Amino acid sequence: MKILLLCSAFNGLSQRAWLQLRGRGHHVTVRTVRDPQDIAAAVAAGDPDLIICPFLRRRVPEGVWRRYRTIVIHPGPEGDRGPSALDWAIMDAEPRWGVTALQATGELDGGPVWGTRVFRMPADPPRKSTLYNTEVSDAALSLIDEVVTKAGDPGFAPRRQDSRAGADRPLVRQADRAFSWGDPTGHILRRVRAADGRPGVHTELAGVPVAVFDAHPGDAGPGEPGTIAARSRSAVLVRTGDGALWIGHARRLAPEAPGTTVKLPAVLALGDRVPPVPRIAAPPGLRDIGYRRAGRVGLVRFACYNGAMSTAQCRRLGAAVRYASAQDTDVLVLAGGEVFSNGLHLGVIDAHPDPAAEAWRNITAIDDLCRDIIGCTRQVVVSALAGDAGAGGVMLALGADKVIARDGVLLNPHYRKMGLYGSEYWTYVLPHRVGEAQAHRLTTDCEPITAAEAAGIGIIDRLAASDRAAFVANALAYATELAAGGHAKALISRKRATREADEQRRPLETYRIRELAEMSHDIFDDRHGFAHARRAFLTGRPADPAPPEPPRLPVPRRPPKTPVG
Repeated sequence: MKILLLCSAFNGLSQRAWLQLRGRGHHVTVRTVRDPQDIAAAVAAGDPDLIICPFLRRRVPEGVWRRYRTIVIHPGPEGDRGPSALDWAIMDAEPRWGVTALQATGELDGGPVWGTRVFRMPADPPRKSTLYNTEVSDAALSLIDEVVTKAGDPGFAPRRQDSRAGADRPLVRQADRAFSWGDPTGHILRRVRAADGRPGVHTELAGVPVAVFDAHPGDAGPGEPGTIAARSRSAVLVRTGDGALWIGHARRLAPEAPGTTVKLPAVLALGDRVPPVPRIAAPPGLRDIGYRRAGRVGLVRFACYNGAMSTAQCRRLGAAVRYASAQDTDVLVLAGGEVFSNGLHLGVIDAHPDPAAEAWRNITAIDDLCRDIIGCTRQVVVSALAGDAGAGGVMLALGADKVIARDGVLLNPHYRKMGLYGSEYWTYVLPHRVGEAQAHRLTTDCEPITAAEAAGIGIIDRLAASDRAAFVANALAYATELAAGGHAKALISRKRATREADEQRRPLETYRIRELAEMSHDIFDDRHGFAHARRAFLTGRPADPAPPEPPRLPVPRRPPKTPVG
């Protein structure tokens, strides 16, 4: 079937839908559209059999939906109507929610129903972005398969919605999200999480107008609600009417340019406005790095907000890896969080007085971390991907000896769209796994791949079940299996021999030197529009006019194993 996906952005759900439908043998085209004119032009150019809108913020023009079957995936149960479905669901503490496939008509979210899915909402209020990327995306992908099957059935007819069911919910505005720090903790928590990751909730901290994100319950002594009681490395603990909340991230609201500043760790966003309060350990939900041992297996867990890794986080994670690799374990597991890693922390870079200098510090810090992983020859190193990875985050994972990933994870193993050549020893680790031709294709086509596809070409060694809750246990079981019966010792011996042979043929440091030579032009000369692409990504604004496509140097060939001549 000839299918057109209309999207406001090629986000995770849109990428998954494209990959899933393509994998089913359909001819699938994706078009990112901004207005009705874009939509009409995309449809006219594609003349599809079916249009699916997995993530579309604009109404489909009447001239399109009258002529083409157009199915909108709405992130709400049947009868829910409006553009802020998930925001209201979280704020109103809905016990159950759903996703519905609707045929586009002149009535917003009121068209005939092609299918629906219902799920139980998590007991702990979820972040909107987490809910969207888990339960909502899983339900949406199942629905998209159902829609395509029904579209191929000449006898199928969608059913009309019950006009008495559900509710018309308006667009959530900041006035709807507003709270007082004197309100109950649970009330504030729901409002902050319903606006995470965009747009945040406007409030004030330490006298600074900010949008706040990344909230977690905490405990504080008596004090005026809204005052900061303590801080951690990156978060501040704010008193509420009946307790306290940790705020992990904030975005300053500059009066002269509202909304143009970027989201940052809260301590960094507030800067010298953070009062002299005790520095204490953050709760588990905000603790970004930890280590524990399970028999012959060491587990380093790290969870960087949205997968962005700052210079400081890379250095601390490198220290954790070095500590773990010095223990008398056989296997070391590096387990990421909700997002494994997306590489550089673009927000911290952009907010720095000298973004180029900070970008350089960030890339050299993550390179140091990758070198620690590649150079760990005392243990078998396993990267465990419970969540998606992109750019340098993919290459960081590939520095390990083995990679286990949850089925359903998405990988974007490329840098080009951000105007970067890339580093993290990618010219060593990627060809080592997939060969030079495949490495060149992955880094120049700039297309996502599923964990299953990655396993098929050698990027992933073990594909785990899609159950998110059980993934870390599955990764530890895999690591224990590797450690059993002397298997790890054989793998370590083989790794040492391979590393020594590779070092003799071409020192590892030469890959880094060449990559950083290219990155220096991208960072300091901005030859491919890194600054523009970074700002567009952080603000959510269109990146057009787009910078020119950067030419890609070929992946450097490895020297022959035997001398020539």
